[in-house]
Amino acid sequence: MRTIKAALAYWGAVFALAFVIGALRVTWLAPRIGETAAVLIEVPVILAASWLAAGWAVRRFAIASAGQAAAMGALAFLLLMASEALLAVVIGDGVGAWLAGMASTAGAIGLAGQLGFAVMPMMVRRT
Repeated sequence: MRTIKAALAYWGAVFALAFVIGALRVTWLAPRIGETAAVLIEVPVILAASWLAAGWAVRRFAIASAGQAAAMGALAFLLLMASEALLAVVIGDGVGAWLAGMASTAGAIGLAGQLGFAVMPMMVRRT
């Protein structure tokens, strides 16, 4: 149960920030500099926030083992993907378009960042 709570807290903190930054990226930054450049700016910010949030959650919920950290990251990643798919449906793009977007350069960079988010609990546990 501790691992589930840690994953929920980690996902919630990072998703809230990423939602705001993503909205700014889509509405303001990408039209000015292009989607790929905008994602290249966004991903390091989100990964830094992920580092901080994962470190907090690992300490707060006493995630001690590598298995717990891996489970925390995997569950947080699943929550993130489900949230993004749901968001795509809500805004009218649909899950198919969301998945197809990952084949673009910007989408692949974003997916790499999301995978970094998934492994962050294991990375901070070691430091």
